Amino acid sequence: MTSQLLELEGTWEEILAQSAKFADRRVRIIVLADEEPLKSAEECFRQGWHEAMTGETVPLSELWEGIDFDESVDRQT
Repeated sequence: MTSQLLELEGTWEEILAQSAKFADRRVRIIVLADEEPLKSAEECFRQGWHEAMTGETVPLSELWEGIDFDESVDRQT
C-alpha cells in the first residue's frame, strides 16, 4: 500500500504556519531557486492601463501572428 503524497509550496513562513498539521510525520523539503517576485495585480493593471493609454499595444490582427494554433493542438492529442 502506498501513501498519498501532499505537495505544498510557499515561503518558509507560510509552510511553518502549517507545521502542526504535520507533527509526527515524515516530510521532504526542497528549497527552490530564487525567483523574481510576481508583480501585484494592481501593478499589472497599472502597467496594462499605461500601455493602453499610450498606444503601446499590438493590433488584434497581429496578435496571433506566427502562432500555428492547429499544429499545437494536434501535438497535444
